[in-house]
Amino acid sequence: MDRIAFQMSNNLRRAQIIGTGLIGGSVALALRNAGWHVTGRDKDPQRSERAKELEVIDEIGHDSDAHLTVVAVPASSLENEVLEALETTSGIVTDTGSVKAPIAMKIANDRFIPGHPMAGSEQDGVDGADATIFDGAVWVLTPTEETDDDSLRELQATLTSFGSDVVTMNPERHDALVAIVSHVPHLTAASLMCLADDRALDDAPLLRLAAGGFRDMTRIAAGQPEIWLDICNENRDAIVSVLDEFADRIDQIRSIVANSDRSGLVELLSQARRARTNLPSRYVRPQDLIEVRIPIPDRKGQIASITMLAADCDVNVADIEVAHSTEGAQGVLVLVVARAEVQRFLAVLAGQGYRPTTRELA
Repeated sequence: MDRIAFQMSNNLRRAQIIGTGLIGGSVALALRNAGWHVTGRDKDPQRSERAKELEVIDEIGHDSDAHLTVVAVPASSLENEVLEALETTSGIVTDTGSVKAPIAMKIANDRFIPGHPMAGSEQDGVDGADATIFDGAVWVLTPTEETDDDSLRELQATLTSFGSDVVTMNPERHDALVAIVSHVPHLTAASLMCLADDRALDDAPLLRLAAGGFRDMTRIAAGQPEIWLDICNENRDAIVSVLDEFADRIDQIRSIVANSDRSGLVELLSQARRARTNLPSRYVRPQDLIEVRIPIPDRKGQIASITMLAADCDVNVADIEVAHSTEGAQGVLVLVVARAEVQRFLAVLAGQGYRPTTRELA
């Protein structure tokens, strides 16, 4: 990759978006807001024309000089589009698919970094594109053994500039976890909505009562059905495993309710309330953050390994950079993390043989 080109000022950076739908269009807007020149194309020419009309992209077509290509297409087209982008550009290539292991296994290239922005909208298509949907949203990157460290760092920095909480993990772990927090919840919401719809055939006022909590928890069922065909096929094993666990939970709840087990119900609801209350939140105030400086050898995979350690111990990385040494084969990886989480991160790093230090933000 042309490192000099990637280090240029933002207004000279070039990106291309393959697939100008809701997510692709939102990425395009986020990049344009950051000063990038964005080219886009779609298998449906009307979509890319609409993206140009809405000023989501600067121009329609292919950009062989793109420093970054984001492939935002259905899983059935993903492999071919990623391979084409790698063959026709010299920049970083990433994707936005919800399942990572299949594409990571198929494509081994140091410039390809599989990704998954966990963001969305009830709007459909490029007309719903909104750069702000990534602000505060988790964006997972799943580097492989082939991934180039500098490419990973550049992509992390770009996504962080969108306001995204960038989390790094291996592809298989991503797929297992996302089955719990995304795929099965969608299927559960769909099942509840279908149950209510079926019952409404015999009891018309039912759906009039479906406000508040029911409406909120089934909101995701309004998503486009087509994308879930590929998701459920590609992540079938993980989804079925979680559905089995969920079925056991439902059986447990049924037994508790059927037997009027008040203490069991209190215990279950208390655990759920405690877990929900303790869901991670973002740290946006400078005083909540601190630099962790980690000397690293100039060896491939160091950035990926350390950012995966951060994810393992539930540490939010707000920013990342590398200070390369002018002499020798060592640099310093600088991570900005939440102050409240720093001690456990330091302990994990020390346990892995690293010698981290901390510094207040300037």
